[in-house]
Amino acid sequence: MLESVLVLPKDINDYRPFVGDQRIDEIIAQAAPLRGARVLHLNATAYGGGVAELLSTNVPLLRSVGIDAEWRVMPGGPDLWETTKAIHNLLQGASIAPSSPEASSESIRHRNRRRSIVAPWTPEMAAIWERYNALTAELFDQQYDFVVVHDPQPAGVLHFLLQSSPKASSTKWIWRCHIDLTKARPDAWSFLRPYLAPYDASIFTMQEFVKSDVPTPEVALIAPTIDPLSAKNIELSPSAISEVLHRFGIDPKRPILTQVSRFDPWKDPLGVVDVYKLVRRTVPGLQLLMVGSMATDDPEGFKYFELTARRVGEDPSVHLLTNLSGVGSLEVNALQRASSVVLQKSIREGFGLTVAEALWKARPMVATAVGGIPLQIASGQCGYLVSSNRECAARVQELLANRSLAKEFGTNGRERVRANFLTTTGLSDYLQLFNGLRAQASARVSTFSASRSRL
Repeated sequence: MLESVLVLPKDINDYRPFVGDQRIDEIIAQAAPLRGARVLHLNATAYGGGVAELLSTNVPLLRSVGIDAEWRVMPGGPDLWETTKAIHNLLQGASIAPSSPEASSESIRHRNRRRSIVAPWTPEMAAIWERYNALTAELFDQQYDFVVVHDPQPAGVLHFLLQSSPKASSTKWIWRCHIDLTKARPDAWSFLRPYLAPYDASIFTMQEFVKSDVPTPEVALIAPTIDPLSAKNIELSPSAISEVLHRFGIDPKRPILTQVSRFDPWKDPLGVVDVYKLVRRTVPGLQLLMVGSMATDDPEGFKYFELTARRVGEDPSVHLLTNLSGVGSLEVNALQRASSVVLQKSIREGFGLTVAEALWKARPMVATAVGGIPLQIASGQCGYLVSSNRECAARVQELLANRSLAKEFGTNGRERVRANFLTTTGLSDYLQLFNGLRAQASARVSTFSASRSRL
């Protein structure tokens, strides 16, 4: 049997203060035709990344509206995580990943115009991926009405299930892609694509991420969302925030620049340090917080943490904080709320939950205009979208100097998240997809899209 992930219960009615009675009543009505349906979410890890955060809320809320939802993870080991990290990078367009980990994002882009610097998808990688997906299929021993498979790690499970039991099933299979496939390497995509063909639907964050040759008959657009009642997003008292700052030696009287992200080349941690050094020239008291989580399926994380520490050097105003040094969801919450400006300096970004988290806490943002970030940040209203280290530093300096503008951006950002990116929206979009797939069992349409017209 596949390992089951335990989740704390949640009640849909607790979200009424955030989105209103009418919206909650609409969601309960959406769920009524699906009451009793069995739903499985399958992914690679129970903690350490955005997918795990999403499922820790989505699964209990599905249960709250009468759906029998489960969350299970595939078995894996270091060889699988090395392999799936490779395909993840290749699908995100790894030809622009760092040729030298010491490079800044701007020099990366310049060098990679000249040559490819990432090895192709190999038969050895394919064999490892297929072996673990076949093992996952062997452990798959229950029937469900809907199965949602997240990202490339377990995407081959349905293929191997059909090989062992090809008879027709009423289960609707959905592949949820959390990454940006805009510049996917052809070798990786041509390998993965046939394994997606048996799925009934796929989910992408935004239309721009959808490959023109995605083989699923249905394509849904569902943006990730955050839970306002999670430990990472609940309101905190000033004393609780102060206690966290004191614990990590952070001075609340000095300005704080923060990025919350994995230590991953796509998050450009070295570029974050470079921006901090530029801003510090005019704001000498500036502190930098780089807060990340080390995940079981991300073997690069430790390497990039070390590289970042090397770039920082002995600067006591820079704090590199992780789950291994006592940072959990509550600490991330406090550190974001204490920040003067929050960065998201990604090179590639499927969505970036940390953007919505910071906006919800009324923090002004400066972020690169990549992937799903522009979906969240209306530049000039709740933050700034930038394209270079120098532009990023200039915008940070502007917000540090103009506190009334920073406060206005923060207020606007919180309302934007309330309208579009709270977990009730994601729940509603999933219910719409499930209802649509069930209704279309006999008459399929070319594309199903959860409505995002409110953006």
